[in-house]
Amino acid sequence: MNVRIPLIELRRSVAPWAAAVVLLAALAFLHLLSGPWTRGTALWTAQWTSMAMWTRYPLVFLWPLAVGLGALQGLRDHRSRMPELLNSTPRPALHRAAALAGPTAFALVTAFALVVALGAVRVLAGDASYAHLGWLPISLVGALAPAAGALLGMGVARVLPSVLTPPVLAVGAFLLTSFLRQTTDGALPTSAVPNRLSLLSPTVAEARETLLTLSAPVHLGQALWFLGMAVTGLALSAAAGPRGRLLALAPLLAGGALAVLLFPSDPRGTYVLDRAAATQVCDGRVCVTAARGARLDRLAGPGEEALRLLRDALGDRAPVAVHEATLPRALGETPERSPGLLLVDFDDGAIDGARGEALTRALVAQGLAPVCRPRSDTESGTLSDAAAQSIGAAWVLGGEPRPLDGTMHRAEDQDAVARPVWEEFTALPAAEQRSRIGAMHAAAVSCSGDPIEALTGGAPR
Repeated sequence: MNVRIPLIELRRSVAPWAAAVVLLAALAFLHLLSGPWTRGTALWTAQWTSMAMWTRYPLVFLWPLAVGLGALQGLRDHRSRMPELLNSTPRPALHRAAALAGPTAFALVTAFALVVALGAVRVLAGDASYAHLGWLPISLVGALAPAAGALLGMGVARVLPSVLTPPVLAVGAFLLTSFLRQTTDGALPTSAVPNRLSLLSPTVAEARETLLTLSAPVHLGQALWFLGMAVTGLALSAAAGPRGRLLALAPLLAGGALAVLLFPSDPRGTYVLDRAAATQVCDGRVCVTAARGARLDRLAGPGEEALRLLRDALGDRAPVAVHEATLPRALGETPERSPGLLLVDFDDGAIDGARGEALTRALVAQGLAPVCRPRSDTESGTLSDAAAQSIGAAWVLGGEPRPLDGTMHRAEDQDAVARPVWEEFTALPAAEQRSRIGAMHAAAVSCSGDPIEALTGGAPR
């Protein structure tokens, strides 16, 4: 095979520039902008699945760029005023189209692959103990998307050779991806359009839950959709007349129809729990998911100590094991509850940022008064919750109440609420103190009252 022609086309085309734009824009988004991909358990380099998801997330604007740049490439012959000359040569039009499209598609796939490769290197350098190949289909479809978009843009530009074609296509593609975009306000991502239509978008929802992954029908449907798009773009670039151009639309329509039939109709069939990643791995009575097995050593000792202290404080009502929470939940939704278990969420800054004795204190606080109020992905309960937890931990561990680290509440604000309650609480007889600690625990576990009111003897809400 003569490789000189593709190499010449690669140098003469916009392919290197298109690849550079996609690569630099993706890296700038992931490294320079702040968002859910830069913090917590959903950090884009924390796990393989979250890395694959977050590298596809910027396709909401990268894919329109690829479409526009492909259209710009498709105008090359028109700008050179060569279509009639090229059409008079004996070389088949499909060969000429493939020689032009191949380098562009290759360059864009390479650019996306480099972003994924950088993420993979950083995942390997981190503490991700759960290795699997379930992330590969997510990234493979993501690499196919910009290449298919560029080929489609190239084909449309050959049919509509106007200087307005690239910007119009880019803006139209961006509006389409924005319209189809899924949001993660709920426990599962949703969109403003039917679920099957939203999956025609090359991007994915924000990866706030690292135990969720895309299902196999989604991978297959999106692969067929983008392959049909690529074939249509190539066929449009080679089509000579109106009939050929109409026939060129067949792969796009067929791929879209098959994809919509394969796509799940409900988000529950789109984003599914990775059961292997969610499997609990344990050290004694302390368990975390396989996806975060590297954190078990740090949690095991403080967890066992916290369980012992809670047993002394709460008796038979104390949790008997520490487990990582696994159920997806919406932002602002009450955290998962399970009788007899102290459930930890590593997105809770009070837990994730603590080590050693500080972690034992945070676990004791969570076991005595698990957060019940709706919270966001950056908040560890309300100010009242934080004050009640600090008082409970001080009562169990001894000493004065100390503000909890890792919450969004300032230390002075926590102390201002906790201090007067602590002074009133410690003035009570020991039996009454134990009774009120039990009442605080019951109110928090059942979500039937305010823990701080229980410590003051107030009636539950």
